[in-house]
Amino acid sequence: MTYQRLLFAALALVITAGLLWLLVAALAPGGWTPWEVLILLCFLGTVPWSALSAANALAGLAILLIARDPAAAVLPQLRAARPGPPRGCTAVAICIRNEAMDAVLPPLARLMDGLPADRFALWVLSDTPAGDAAETEEAAFRAFAANRPNARYRRRTTNEGFKAGNVMDFLDHHGEGLDYFLCLDADSEMTPAAVLRLVAILEADPKLAIVQQLIHGRPATAAFPRLFQFGMRQGMRTWATGQAWWQGDEGPYWGHNAVIRIAPFRDHCRLDPLPDGSPILSHDQVEATRLTAAGWKVRVLPDDTGSSEGNPPTFGDFVTRDLRWAGGNMQYLALLRLPGQTWMARWQLVQAMLLFAGAPLWCGILLLAAINALTGGGATTPTGWLILLMGATWLCHYAPKLAGYAEMLIKPGLAELYGGRGGVLRSAAAEIAFTTLMEPARLMAQSLFLLALPFGLKVGWVPQNRADRGVSWADAARQFRAPTLAGLVLMVTFAAASPLALILALPVLASLVLAIPFAVVTADAGLSAWLRQEEICAFPEEIVRRMA
Repeated sequence: MTYQRLLFAALALVITAGLLWLLVAALAPGGWTPWEVLILLCFLGTVPWSALSAANALAGLAILLIARDPAAAVLPQLRAARPGPPRGCTAVAICIRNEAMDAVLPPLARLMDGLPADRFALWVLSDTPAGDAAETEEAAFRAFAANRPNARYRRRTTNEGFKAGNVMDFLDHHGEGLDYFLCLDADSEMTPAAVLRLVAILEADPKLAIVQQLIHGRPATAAFPRLFQFGMRQGMRTWATGQAWWQGDEGPYWGHNAVIRIAPFRDHCRLDPLPDGSPILSHDQVEATRLTAAGWKVRVLPDDTGSSEGNPPTFGDFVTRDLRWAGGNMQYLALLRLPGQTWMARWQLVQAMLLFAGAPLWCGILLLAAINALTGGGATTPTGWLILLMGATWLCHYAPKLAGYAEMLIKPGLAELYGGRGGVLRSAAAEIAFTTLMEPARLMAQSLFLLALPFGLKVGWVPQNRADRGVSWADAARQFRAPTLAGLVLMVTFAAASPLALILALPVLASLVLAIPFAVVTADAGLSAWLRQEEICAFPEEIVRRMA
């Protein structure tokens, strides 16, 4: 792994140097104002994520285009996987809390009916509090399990440790006779073939503790998840392939759609509370680092075939989940100095924090740019260099998605799965427009949340809305009034500075000012129906069903 990591580091450093050179070329002429110095400092904080995104995308795209079998090129255990029935016994463990069982159980039926009953057992691990919901939940399971003797249900009376505590409690009390477990979330869905492949990969290497499969969003009817997960699916393919190439045996774990070896997980993944006594919320990556620190391997299969999940149906639901993840990931700051971790394990924690830590820095850059323009500090800024800087930063930030689209256009067979190159171009254009309108408002929401965390804002796990629904103007205004107000104030500030300053800032300001209508429109049933009718951002699974 040493040479891959050195090559990757060199690539990331070249990208970093290029971005910083463009920044200096844009801001240095005419001298540095105090605001421009602060912009430079904020930009330095955002560069690691931009460089990481671009480097992962370039490495991943190269492998996807050159390698005959890209997944096997970054996951050696895939070639060694033995076909046929598994040797060990696996628990399919799904964690639920106040979930709609009519949505949870059908995917489990399809999965369990395709797996050998003597090697796989289903465990529904409930943390639903006692009451009517728990009784309804258990009754639904009993009906489901009537003809499935290998299906079992266990409900805890407390939610101690949240999902991580639920899983460990199951392993402690019901793990006897089991070798592995497949961890699923309530909205997870996997095919029998995908699960059998993961188990075969795990069995091919006795030191492999987790094999995490790539996950795509299930074909969605609502506009918001449909547009969001189209870009995410293409971006994650290149990102995960590139990352697996240089991270090797010290890869990430995303908490579900992964097969896990029980013995090392039970030995090394008990999570003590944080120094302040609060539980670790984003447990999955911590569990992965504990295993690699103990000498076990954690690997990623960068192929999403047969592995999917649901995504939040509205912008509001998405931001709510996003902020929950942000709060959990920022807890990792307290874990970085713990002894016994490899440097790669620490980097995994840092990387998880960088996913959200850049948000206030980007918002800080926008605010500082407005003040700098209003005070005349940007008068000597070369417009051409500034546009180049903005374009290069945008390309780096969205490089994984753009690389995914490039792969689709280069490979006719892949493009055909999505309706041909014309369909890919239409869908990519729609997704890029969607993301351009979503991302600044999302970053502003993250920033306000992270700024409130040090002042006692509490974070916890709450049930997620998973059902399609419309969004009222009142609800959207209640959730996104702060980004809207910030956008209006900044728009007035940039306009007061100069028309050019306003034009350059407009792509970002539009997202903030339009956050409320964006939330309403992307949940609108009419837009959703039109996207489906035109097959914009359609998945192969959806197109295959239409043609059948």
